[in-house]
Amino acid sequence: MDTFASARSDRESPQPLNFHRRSFLGRSSIGVGTLALSSLLHHTSQAQDASESAQWTGVVNPLHFPAKAKRVIFLVMAGGPSHLETLDYKPKLAEMDGQPMPESFTQGQPIAQLQGRQLTCMAPQHQFEKYGDSGQQLANVFPHIGSVADELCVIRSLKTEQINHDPAHTFLNTGTQISGRPSMGAWIQYGLGSESDNLPGFVVLTSVGGGQNQPIAARQWHSGFLPSRFQGVQFHSKGDPVLYVGNPKGVPRDAQGNVVSAINQLNQLHRETVDDPEIATRIAQYEMAFRMQTSVPELMDLSGEPKNVLDLYGTPGADGSFASNCLLARRLAERGVRFIQLYHRGWDHHGNVKGGVETTARLVDQGTAALIQDLKNRDMLKDTLVVWTGEFGRTPMAQGTGRDHHIKGFSMFMCGGGIKPGTSYGATDELGYNAVENVFHVHDLHATMLHLLGIDHEKMTYRFQGRDFRLTDVSGHVVEEILA
Repeated sequence: MDTFASARSDRESPQPLNFHRRSFLGRSSIGVGTLALSSLLHHTSQAQDASESAQWTGVVNPLHFPAKAKRVIFLVMAGGPSHLETLDYKPKLAEMDGQPMPESFTQGQPIAQLQGRQLTCMAPQHQFEKYGDSGQQLANVFPHIGSVADELCVIRSLKTEQINHDPAHTFLNTGTQISGRPSMGAWIQYGLGSESDNLPGFVVLTSVGGGQNQPIAARQWHSGFLPSRFQGVQFHSKGDPVLYVGNPKGVPRDAQGNVVSAINQLNQLHRETVDDPEIATRIAQYEMAFRMQTSVPELMDLSGEPKNVLDLYGTPGADGSFASNCLLARRLAERGVRFIQLYHRGWDHHGNVKGGVETTARLVDQGTAALIQDLKNRDMLKDTLVVWTGEFGRTPMAQGTGRDHHIKGFSMFMCGGGIKPGTSYGATDELGYNAVENVFHVHDLHATMLHLLGIDHEKMTYRFQGRDFRLTDVSGHVVEEILA
């Protein structure tokens, strides 16, 4: 500021300088100031645009190309399911049971808890069978998923970059190990908006059982530097799905509406004073919360679900189970929710991988298959992308009676929403250690998912702190081979 002041004409008497930083940049013709201001105003404009519209219709409007999927149901098997006991058949590993793991596979490779220990091969602990006309090879712990095998594309060459749970979830959800970036659900809602007027566009449900219950931080569904209206909303699958969704005793709906209206008028006055785009988000979210007081009880009322549907899922609903959450996921999808994410915390099997996988699989098998079959019966599977994956896999080497974390090659499956059904893609080596054929990186998963939704992953960006960010960062490609 002293330099600026000294540049004033000597003929003028000095005047008090009350410029704020933004005022100074706005009046300056210096190149760097103009660039900085341009970046700041562009970001502010993006934030305001994303916060002001009560019904957000997305920045990718029109779509970059025709969409094959309208929505995503993303099933996260939290804890890292062993691909060797679920989706990746390895007879050679069975032959080498109890023998030393060849150093050519493991030398110099990151290992979570087995570093420096003797590495011994452990045979797959469950039998594999061929299912469906497509002959998909799946472990027999998944008889229900086997019944929908002809709908699945099983990917056996997935790779990630983080070997411990929380950063691996962060990478899966945001495309980076750096905390604070937007989650994929937030990106998709920002890009496409929601089809629902009365429910959030991004909903999260969690369940527990079958193994070590690794915690899942709420920042896994956060909006990061995107406006906060795009963050996921966690619903509880047992009890009140959303806290305080009901009116207090003695407060009728009209009176509650008056309270919301008064609060929003005060927020609007404050916004006009400070010009903070997050206040617009707050106004929109108060209005959404008011509408949810009607829509959420209707969502949770399963009295209209026929017995054959409840039997299909194997749950009466509202019992906190993964199957119950799958039923809620279908109901949310019917009501226009764009991104629905289910976590089942129970796949961390450092010990007793045989019994642990069997128990946890039993908790998710029927619900997963029922969701796929139910969507198909309602003609919704064709435009609903279903993803089933963990944050990483497990080692071919034994950790006592269990397996350690593994990032170099593991398995997942996708179906519906433009995915080629009854197919397999990629492969790990003969021991299930390295992805060696058609490697499928987490960035590729994100790029392909966005493509199916009609979004070019390289074009949907958000400027923050002078840089254009995207979900796939500077990587990722669309895997055309798995598309229908």
